[in-house]
Amino acid sequence: MRSYIINSLLILSLIFSSCVTEEEFSNSPQGNFEALWKIIDRQYCFHDYKDKEYGLDWDAIHKEYANKITSGMTNKQLFDVLSNMVNELRDGHVNLISNDRVSQYREWYDAYPRNFNDSIQSNYLGRDYNYSSGMKYTILPQNIGYIYLGSFESSVGSGNLDEILNALSICNGLIVDVRNNGGGNLTTAERLAERFTNEKVHIGYITYKTGPEHSSFSKPDPLYLEEPASRVRWQKRAVVLTNRRSFSATNDFVNKMKQLEKVTIIGDKTGGGSGLPYTSELPNGWLIRFSASPIYGPNMEDIEFGIKPDIKVDITSEDYNKGVDTIIETAISFLSKKE
Repeated sequence: MRSYIINSLLILSLIFSSCVTEEEFSNSPQGNFEALWKIIDRQYCFHDYKDKEYGLDWDAIHKEYANKITSGMTNKQLFDVLSNMVNELRDGHVNLISNDRVSQYREWYDAYPRNFNDSIQSNYLGRDYNYSSGMKYTILPQNIGYIYLGSFESSVGSGNLDEILNALSICNGLIVDVRNNGGGNLTTAERLAERFTNEKVHIGYITYKTGPEHSSFSKPDPLYLEEPASRVRWQKRAVVLTNRRSFSATNDFVNKMKQLEKVTIIGDKTGGGSGLPYTSELPNGWLIRFSASPIYGPNMEDIEFGIKPDIKVDITSEDYNKGVDTIIETAISFLSKKE
């Protein structure tokens, strides 16, 4: 499965080199607007899905925002208009980037409960928790292992994973907390997920844009999670904790874990962000980052807007005021019960 990331980037580079540069646009407010709209129109991968979900009409968006472009507008004014336009996609992977600003669509998590608090989490980690490869880990008093991973940006070493899982092997169950993990490296997410399986598991599909039409995609390629050779694996029950800020590579990690027999997802729906992002350039040098290759679940279900947990739990206001994490407590109770 690791090769699909490299292959997808190669395919994307070939597609974009032939499609995006077919037309020349002037370095003017109008030219940059038209370039941005066309790049998204031809290469963004969720047009049809978002039309179905909330009525996205990219042609209507063009008409609406073209009326806001003037020849004498400043760069700041232009950035504001273009940023608002790409935010119509409701996609956290879509960012317009200038030399001093980055647009960001935030409503995919702002409208939801946070369901995570650093101070409350410290009540569970304690003062003497261990730290390795970006992971904080400890054993809770109920003999439940707890790992917190706040990002997949850094590489996770195989030896470090062996060390962590060996240290927690005496536990009756394991909690892997990826709340507020905004993503990072897909390979890192896979390297952790593969420690929870003893066999090859079908975890989804990926497709690639094959033309400028919104529905032009390749035949879905299956994706698999394979067990690591000669490495320590977790053999007992495990729980993955999620919230709306579990996004991008973390969404991919949760999808993998959800397909495993002994893993249960507890918390809130993830933030989504399932497509592989790609970056292109406007005539004025600004960059546009967007989702270009959609990833699906094993039944070809869309996971772009998030993955529902197996057990839905929010941190209650009463627990919050007492310094208690309702989601962790639910996971402890679940893992403490006999199978």
